[in-house]
Order: sequence, then structure tokens, then C-alpha cells
Amino acid sequence: MPAKQFKLFLVKSAATGMEERQVTFRTGERITRSGIYQVIHRKHRLPHEVTLLRHQIFPRCAKCHDQVRFRLLRGVQLPEIENEFSTHIYLYELPALDDAVEGTIAV
Repeated sequence: MPAKQFKLFLVKSAATGMEERQVTFRTGERITRSGIYQVIHRKHRLPHEVTLLRHQIFPRCAKCHDQVRFRLLRGVQLPEIENEFSTHIYLYELPALDDAVEGTIAV
């Protein structure tokens, strides 16, 4: 009696937000989801991460200006409650760090 053969099949992930990770955003676009974004510079710097808030604008880079892209790594849900003590911090421009400073660790 021959051995039973099984067919291979693709299992799709049920994880939410998988399709958002492949999308990149540009400087000047409105942020539609708060979260941690990977920042991809054109030439001068390795990718790094930054936390950005919904309804703000994706910032430019001080060195490569508009030649920077953003990719959502982890979305977050922030409370929608605002009161007289609420503080809003806006990131208008990503600082250009020197290569020597970027690799150092604070002690």
C-alpha cells in the first residue's frame, strides 16, 4: 500500500497590521496612525525608529530634507481624552547626527 501524500498549502497570517508594514510614507504626508515608525534616510544615516502621533505631519530630515521615508513598525492606541493638562509635542524635523556621536553610548 503506497504512503499517503499530503499537499502543501499556504496559511495566511491573521496578524493585524501586516499590510501596513509594507507601506512607506513621505515627508509632508499626514500621519494616520500613532505608532513607532522606522525612519529610512536616503544616504547619510542608517535606519532608526521614532514615535509619531496621529494627525501630525511626517517630519523632514535636517540633512537629507525630503529624501526620508517612514514605515510603521508598531501601531499604538492612545487615549482620546484631552484636558487642561494635555501636552502636545510636535516633531517638525529629524536632527542630523554626526557619525561619531550616533554610535556612542551615554554612561
